[in-house]
Amino acid sequence: MIVSNDSIMAQPPFEISSFILRKIASISEKLGEINAAHLQRPAPELRKRNRIRTIGATLAIEGNTLTEEQITALLENKRVVGPQKDIQEVLNAINVYEQLPSFAPLKIKSFLKAHAMLLADLIPSAGMFRTAGVGIVKGSEVAHLAPPAWNVQPLMMELFEYLKKSDDHVLIKSCVFHYEMEFIHPFMDGNGRMGRLWQTLVLMGEYPVFEFLPLETIIKQKQVKYYDALAQSDRAGSSTKFIEFMLEVVEGALSELLSQQSRSLRAGERVEYYKSVIGGQPFSRQDYLRHFKQISAPTASRDLAEAVAQGILERIGDKRTSTYRYI
Repeated sequence: MIVSNDSIMAQPPFEISSFILRKIASISEKLGEINAAHLQRPAPELRKRNRIRTIGATLAIEGNTLTEEQITALLENKRVVGPQKDIQEVLNAINVYEQLPSFAPLKIKSFLKAHAMLLADLIPSAGMFRTAGVGIVKGSEVAHLAPPAWNVQPLMMELFEYLKKSDDHVLIKSCVFHYEMEFIHPFMDGNGRMGRLWQTLVLMGEYPVFEFLPLETIIKQKQVKYYDALAQSDRAGSSTKFIEFMLEVVEGALSELLSQQSRSLRAGERVEYYKSVIGGQPFSRQDYLRHFKQISAPTASRDLAEAVAQGILERIGDKRTSTYRYI
């Protein structure tokens, strides 16, 4: 969004590069694979693990020192020793991410509510747009001077209008929103957390699988490139470079999910998850193998035999033609 003190351009500037087109095609293919494999809602243990990684990464980018083990303990309502500010940040983030589906990605009111929850008991202005000027300082230099405070609300209203009315692909809109929000810097604190959170929420509106994708983990791994992409877009007056970077992040998160789903689950978890796919319908070992492509035939046989022995499945027919059904 090109901004001056007395003008607002409603259509944020960027170019659809060949790189962006290739990434959108690749992401679309991976989303198709996820839908075909019924992975839109990953297994419970994987969802929990990715949620912990997401919270840990998005807060670590902002300097939080708690480990994933400590975050897990807080998620399980256990006592943790650490800086009170860091503990409060984690508790707030747990609360927000657990309620992600309740937020409306196209409404400023919901956006402010999420910020109020994310920064509760951390800053006095949680849930309110800033009323003072801000700049981002790196070393001894001002790396970014945000628009004046009086312009924040109209700029954010324009940005939400873009989300609502633009025909741009949702993958692009989510990246544009993330960049433009960081540029506007609407809050005194928590802008980075909100940019990453709201991009996830915008994507969830079209693809529910993003609720459990740890985009923030990949951003943390590429933190230098993340800030560099923001800076390049600032200098260019266009979010193209940031869009390219974030599409790489999205592609990486989807690839990770596809490889995680089968490899990281134990036998009982696979059997439990497959019930959400097949329901009460009978299925064969080959059906099971087609879903969990990265396990061997003997592993599939052991999974099913153990489930039968535990009374989770019943086997119908002889060995050669046997099928299974959840009890």
